[in-house]
Amino acid sequence: MSLHSYIPPDRFFPYLTWQAIEQMPNKANVVIVQPIGAIEQHGYHLPLVVDAAIATAVTGRALQDLPDDVPAFALPTLCYGKSNEHWHFPGTITLTAQTLMAVLMEVGQSLYRAGFRKFVLVNAHGGQPQVLEIVARDLHQQYEDFLVFPLFVWQVPNIAAALLSAKEVELGIHAGDAETSVLLALLPDRVHMESAVAEYPHGLPTDSLLSMEGKLPFAWTTRDLSVSGTLGDPTTATAEKGDRILDSLAQGWVRVLQDVHRFQQPRAEGKFKPKLQDSPHSSIGYHQS
Repeated sequence: MSLHSYIPPDRFFPYLTWQAIEQMPNKANVVIVQPIGAIEQHGYHLPLVVDAAIATAVTGRALQDLPDDVPAFALPTLCYGKSNEHWHFPGTITLTAQTLMAVLMEVGQSLYRAGFRKFVLVNAHGGQPQVLEIVARDLHQQYEDFLVFPLFVWQVPNIAAALLSAKEVELGIHAGDAETSVLLALLPDRVHMESAVAEYPHGLPTDSLLSMEGKLPFAWTTRDLSVSGTLGDPTTATAEKGDRILDSLAQGWVRVLQDVHRFQQPRAEGKFKPKLQDSPHSSIGYHQS
């Protein structure tokens, strides 16, 4: 039985002993990685485990290719996430934002007590980046020398967009071509391509600054946009495409983990004093920065 799944066993944090952790040199520059996914519906054709599988596999491939002189270890994947946009579909398991925040805060606090100072959140579920950003800021505010990175698995340089149609790049955000291709490469026996259907949202605002997931988004649940639970076209997915996407994601994450290992917290320097000047807005002076 293998508990480490896609993670290289010598990079799997739970396989260490407490003495090994206590004696680990230069723990402040050891990178601890927390893969985060979800257990939620992914259309008629994909299993619930999609996001957790992608987070784990990408992390594992990156750690496999990471140079030996970069110390990094993966925690067990946090499979449950904030998935309430999918809760109308049976099988979806969701935590509240407050519960997810509490879990990640306490994991981070535990790592800090052990002497670690670099914590990377590798998230593969699009419904929770904002939660992770709050956690990262709060942990860093609590411990000023704790460097926390709330990152999304798909945002490293990768070739996925070059393999997809323009429509799929824009709207294929859930169980579409990219995710289906990756699952065909990882878990082909769990993908039911005979049930795959293409479904894109209808009635999106046109000639508007508002969009589904852009800079000015509106709130939605999946049931608002899709009958099948799919947002995209999985019918064009292939395992070969999935392997290419996985390889490019892994190489992007190798770069990120190397950057995290080298990263030092920027610090304000200098002896600047606020400039006060007479202003009708205040009897004691007003300065607009």
